Amino acid sequence: MVYVCELNPGHHIYLDNQGNQTIVTTTLGMPGQQQQASNSMTTGPWTAPPEAYQTADGAVLKLFTAQGEICIYIQNNNVSLMGEVPSMAGAQRLSVQQTTTVPTATMPPMQPMQPMQPMTMGNMQMTMNPMEMRMGNMELKMESTGQTPQPAATRQFCSQCGNKVAPEDRFCSSCGHALS
Repeated sequence: MVYVCELNPGHHIYLDNQGNQTIVTTTLGMPGQQQQASNSMTTGPWTAPPEAYQTADGAVLKLFTAQGEICIYIQNNNVSLMGEVPSMAGAQRLSVQQTTTVPTATMPPMQPMQPMQPMTMGNMQMTMNPMEMRMGNMELKMESTGQTPQPAATRQFCSQCGNKVAPEDRFCSSCGHALS
């Protein structure tokens, strides 16, 4: 038998007793965000339906078993077994109702990302697969060959002064900058 209670709008606790195990599942759903966590603990079989209480900083679940009362403390999605039964003075009793199932996945499946479209900015354009970049009369292209990628572009201008250089030049003839 599965039970559910609502702590706050969108924050639910599901309780299920399967033999000696109690399974506590917390779900927290807000616009744009959903979380779910499950914990299992050995409590023994229940002898009565569980009770839930809202406290100032979380919730306390009371389970009634052949071994006596067992309390579980819940704060957000954190679940822990309490050593002793706390005082419920000032706590608000929550409605606990039977339900048919525990949620298994509350988030819709993610759709695959669309391929990246070519980017343009002014006279610069970039594409992927193979990676290419064009700006004015300069072009850089990287292809995957199974080896370390090497740029296919050749140097046409000095990176220091901007004057035209030949691909075989080691130094700029205008400013003397080392071309690497």
